[in-house]
Amino acid sequence: MSGHSKWHNIQKTKGAQDAKRAASFTKIAKELIVAVKEGGSADPANNSRLATVITKARAANMPNDNIKRVLEKAAGAGAGDNYESITYEGYGPGGVAVLVEAMTDNRNRTAGAVRHHFDKYGGNMGASGCVAWSFDRKGVLLIDNEDGDYTEDAVMMDALDAGAEDFSAEDGCFEITTAPDDFNAVADALTAKGYKFASAQLEMVPQNYQKLEKEEDKTNMEKMLDLFEDDDDIQNVWHNWERD
Repeated sequence: MSGHSKWHNIQKTKGAQDAKRAASFTKIAKELIVAVKEGGSADPANNSRLATVITKARAANMPNDNIKRVLEKAAGAGAGDNYESITYEGYGPGGVAVLVEAMTDNRNRTAGAVRHHFDKYGGNMGASGCVAWSFDRKGVLLIDNEDGDYTEDAVMMDALDAGAEDFSAEDGCFEITTAPDDFNAVADALTAKGYKFASAQLEMVPQNYQKLEKEEDKTNMEKMLDLFEDDDDIQNVWHNWERD
């Protein structure tokens, strides 16, 4: 899940129950399987999409043994053949732009659920292309610096030297942005320097953000995002809501 102040979402995830963590691992496992299928290899050196998902899995603290088991399963005949990736678009309360990335083996089930999630809290599902134009795909790496282990200047120089497009510091967190094709190289270079990521993945980053003035809209937006997060078919939700 993402929007303005990604660190807010990372902190929320860090404090989640084991059940939430298990659900997150299940979704990442599905991404790994599909990455192997679509990339044609279970070797990240020969499959850039898989390398990207492995970086995401490690940032989420998914155990290496789990990753290995999923890759062995994915390399088996027919693994992941029934999954397809679908992106839905729409609006949340107050007109917030929302992109929903799903991975499903039943398109009708998932489309119905996504429409329900939008409708339940005052949003609505739109036509393809209605909001996607206002997002850019970027690689986003977050480094937790709440303990002050790193200096801003040093991290910025290391990130830019590694090929990052942009760098920002906010709320005890460093955010490093890359072009999609440079994501793996930048992540590998920073990992080699000893950095650990609180989050690392390709994201749909909004070109601008929208505030919600009504408390009811804020509450409903949170509830809608929670519905999406709890849906097993939903991999990611991107939005342009600027939280207070």
